[in-house]
Order: sequence, then structure tokens, then C-alpha cells
Amino acid sequence: MASLKLRSARPARRDERRPPGFWPLAILFTLFVAFLYGPTLTIFVLSFQGPQGGLTFPMRGWSLHWFAQLAEGLGTVDVWAALRRSLALGAVVMALTVVLSVLAGLAFRKRLRGGSALFFVTVASLIMPSIVVSLGIGLQFRLLDDGVRALLAAWGLEAALEGYTTLMGLYTSALGAHLTWTLPFGLLIMFAVFNRFNPAYEEAARDLGATPWQSFKHVLLPLIGPSVVGVGLFGFTLSWDEIARTSQAIGDVNTLPLELQGLTTTVTTPAIYALGTLTTLLSLAVIALALGALALLRRQRAAAGRRHG
Repeated sequence: MASLKLRSARPARRDERRPPGFWPLAILFTLFVAFLYGPTLTIFVLSFQGPQGGLTFPMRGWSLHWFAQLAEGLGTVDVWAALRRSLALGAVVMALTVVLSVLAGLAFRKRLRGGSALFFVTVASLIMPSIVVSLGIGLQFRLLDDGVRALLAAWGLEAALEGYTTLMGLYTSALGAHLTWTLPFGLLIMFAVFNRFNPAYEEAARDLGATPWQSFKHVLLPLIGPSVVGVGLFGFTLSWDEIARTSQAIGDVNTLPLELQGLTTTVTTPAIYALGTLTTLLSLAVIALALGALALLRRQRAAAGRRHG
């Protein structure tokens, strides 16, 4: 009797045979993953070659020789200055993308006259070829430079005219070029977030006497916090590796991706792989920080729920 009860308590065995299409799809997915991450893994491995190593397999020893050479510099290219410029520009782009995306999301919660046209104009930069955007921004700033020179000449400011170079730079034309790439993504994320946001939470806060700022700080921001972190991650990573929109709009300095692109034609040693490994590790570190921030926000929300539950 007991054996009958045990037998009846066991769940019925399901047919575990794979469907006919499983293995072809599994092989296709494996090939896709290998294609996606294989180059990165290859560069990572080759960057640890010995002093006699080349740009291809087989490996010729293991060492940190090429990282040491990278630390000493790669010819006339100041890699570390370019790295600092990319980090600084990425941080500014990230901050502006977050602030402008959140503000636009708040503004578009109400019906705006011309809001649809403004939205489509903003998102249209995603479908424009990046090099065309870069050329357009570069041309615009050259026209501004001509106008500034004409004004300085008309006002008789000869000393200022002789010292004037260009308005193009890291935090002017390059910043604008990067924002044309990052802002549409940030706007799309925030619009999706606010589209499913329940305004009853804010109404309850106002009924309890909260000011608009208190309602935003203590109610709205904690709820949209994970999405805000995601927007910031998008802003930094898209700026970090941007080349095409920067190429004609950066002025007389280069970001790290532009320097890396130039080095591919002059550096023929695994030092360039060491630089690629370093930039990849920095990108992974930023992603790890974003994931840590998301985990912290979730814990804070869970703790707040337990306190008020």
C-alpha cells in the first residue's frame, strides 16, 4: 500500500526527447556566440604573448611585455591622454543623456503642442548615416568659425583674431555629435518607462502633503531608478566606442577609438591587442558598476517595502 502511494506521488515522466529542430538551432546559437565573442577572446589571449609574439597564432610565450610597452607609449601617440579624453567625454555625455532623457520623459507625460514632431526629429538621427551627421556638424562649426572671424575682424580685434583657432572641440562639436547618438536611446527608454508608470503613487504623495520636488525625489525617482541607471550605461558605452560621428567633429584632438583606429595602420605588434584588452576591461568595469547600482537600488526598495509593509 505504501509503495502504491509513493508511486502515485511521483510526477509523471515527461517525454524528454528533443524536438527535431533543437539541435540545428543549438548549433546556430553556438556559432553566433562564437562569432560574437570569439574576436574579443582572441585579442585578449594574443595580448599576453611574449616579446617575440606576433599578431597571429601560434602563441610565442606568455608575458605582460606588451602591456609594459603600452604603458611606455606607442610612438608619437599619447594613448593615455586619449583615454582620459574619452573617459571625460563619456562621463559628460552620460550625465547629459540621463538629465535630458528624464526631463523629456517628464515633459512628454502631458500633451505638448508639436511634441510628436519634436520626438520624430530627435529619433531621426538614429536612421541618418553616422558619417553624414559628423560631416554636417563639422560643416556647421566651420561656418560658425567663419562668422566669429568676420565679427572679430569687423570689431578690429586683431590680437583675438590671430589667436583664434576654432569652436570645434571635445565639449562642443564632439559632445553634440555624441548626444545625437545617445539621446534617442535615452528618450526611447524613458518614454517606455513613463508610459507604463502608474501616476497614483504621485497622487498619493501629493495627498499626504508632499511638494512636487519631494514627490519626485522620494516616490518617482526610486521607482524609475533602474531605468535611469540603464540610460546612463547606454550613454557612456555608446560614447566610449563612437568613431564615425566623432571623426569629422572632434577638432584637433582625438578620442581613444580614433587613436586606436589610426594605430591599426602603424602598430604591427601585440601592443595594440593590449590596448584593446584594456579598453574592453574598462567597458566591463562600467557595466559591473551599473549592475551593482541596480542591485543596490533593488535592495533599498525591498528594505523600504519591508519597513512600510
